[in-house]
Amino acid sequence: MTATTPHRHFMTLALRLAAKGRGKTSPNPMVGALVVKNGRIVGRGYHHGPGHPHAEILALKQAGPRANGATLYVTLEPCPMCATAMVHARIARLVFGAWDPRQGAAGSAFDLTHARALNHTLDAFGGVLADECGALLKEFFRKRRG
Repeated sequence: MTATTPHRHFMTLALRLAAKGRGKTSPNPMVGALVVKNGRIVGRGYHHGPGHPHAEILALKQAGPRANGATLYVTLEPCPMCATAMVHARIARLVFGAWDPRQGAAGSAFDLTHARALNHTLDAFGGVLADECGALLKEFFRKRRG
């Protein structure tokens, strides 16, 4: 799969959602997520701050049963909790921006999107607008380190 125009479009929208968390999310980074089905956004989420649900969880909750067979766009490779939630929601495809080599669960540190022990697998594709998504992480870590 390639970073086609629709993928870039929806990732741009996810980046805008992530930016809503600017200055509020520490010790977590800004993350935005969209659930898209048949070309329509059916769920949106961004990380609001410490102790709040992750962006992916908010987007999945808003999508509800429409998440089944949908595509989830997220600015950062999902953590194990979010990847497992996607599996249980029966997301068909995950498209993410920046890789997370420490906690990513879609092929970096773990690969829960293809774990046979779970009840479903999904296609995962990373690196869409990776530079732009990575810039959010760099901004976060630069501010965090002072």
